[in-house]
Amino acid sequence: MAVCLFNCERKQSARPLSEYTPAAADTAFLDTLQRRSFLYFIHETNPANGLVKDRSTEDSPASIAAVGFAFPAWAIGAERKWIPREDAAWRTLTALRFFWRAEQSADPLAAGYQGFYYHFLDMKTGKRVWNCELSTVDTGWLIAGIRFAAQYFNRENPEEQEIRMLADSLTRRVKWDWMTMPDSGKYASTITMGWRPEEGFHHMGWVGYNEALLIYVIAAGSNYQGATKAYQQWLGHYDWREPYPALAHAVFPPLFGHQWSQMFVDFRGLWDDFGREKGIDYFENSRRATLTQWHYAIENPRGWAGYDSLIWGLTACDGPGEAYNTAKHSFLGYAGRGSSGPDLVFFDDGTIAPTASASSIAFAPEIVLPTLKAMYERYGEKGLWGPYGFRDGFNPTAEWWGQDYLGIDQGPIVIMIENYRSGLVWKLMMQDPVIRKGLEVLEFRKKP
Repeated sequence: MAVCLFNCERKQSARPLSEYTPAAADTAFLDTLQRRSFLYFIHETNPANGLVKDRSTEDSPASIAAVGFAFPAWAIGAERKWIPREDAAWRTLTALRFFWRAEQSADPLAAGYQGFYYHFLDMKTGKRVWNCELSTVDTGWLIAGIRFAAQYFNRENPEEQEIRMLADSLTRRVKWDWMTMPDSGKYASTITMGWRPEEGFHHMGWVGYNEALLIYVIAAGSNYQGATKAYQQWLGHYDWREPYPALAHAVFPPLFGHQWSQMFVDFRGLWDDFGREKGIDYFENSRRATLTQWHYAIENPRGWAGYDSLIWGLTACDGPGEAYNTAKHSFLGYAGRGSSGPDLVFFDDGTIAPTASASSIAFAPEIVLPTLKAMYERYGEKGLWGPYGFRDGFNPTAEWWGQDYLGIDQGPIVIMIENYRSGLVWKLMMQDPVIRKGLEVLEFRKKP
């Protein structure tokens, strides 16, 4: 069955992403945005251990998810001739050596335990900070990037051989079954959200639909014994709605939930049980989610300044915070903003995140490219544009322009622009044995 699935799937994925053809000026702007966003992973890292800052502040800890996004970003930089391949390999190997050698134990200051890693680590020491959780989903992003590195660095020199060896060793070390919820309750048999040495396992498990789709693919491809049962539980919690005509989809208001798994897996033409029931693959589901947010901004039911067909995109991002509150409006700081239409909205306070639209470019380039240019033209000189491209968020109502960049928001911009331009990450990840096995175990099949 594996041969049929992947041979047939490659034909399906070969179809154009869109009939939209960007103008030369649009392509040049896209190149500038991608390159500037990439520079975050050059300048906001510790060259001694490969760790990447969570955000661009002086005292920021590392985010293991940001490191996971850095692996393909470094390779993309090599492909685009922004850095030598040898530099990308050195950065990758440095990070892999750190994760392999870092302490794995129940000690509260260890880097990880049972093959998983803590959400945030000290940039210098690599130890746990903020009493954060041993994170299943963030470890998933880390392993996804590691699997990409194993495919990209395929040469027979000592450095690239060691990259592949460490990638396989780190993948095998993750004990997914240890992170499984009990067999009863709402989250029965699913992968738990995390663990803390002080408290034990998180009381919630990962059920759909959201950004955690990829961790089930990776776990299933990594000898997770409970994969099939857990995935059926995941599927059983989808919320199917039609917020606008012809845009019915499995909803999750913040757009990152529709983007992050698809940075790494090309779901075009692949259906699981959900797809077979609804007649939709996850790529189309994400396209509809993107178009839903576009319609929501045009409709603008809450009357925020700036929202229109060229300024849209809600996802988890920084915001103005209560210092900008007025008698009429209240504003949040960092929040999981989102909209799946006017009847399902998370924390819409007028704050737009450029990563929300930019990371949907593969799904709907015909609305994303004009939006990115409009953001730059209208708000770039007001503070939205900086050394790493678009800053994390802006709010025209509050006249607020964020100052920081976040690694987990920069990475999707770099990766999804590359998937739109060349399909590089998709092509290599769909060759990875862990991803291939995971899709098979979860019964993804070619669209009939």
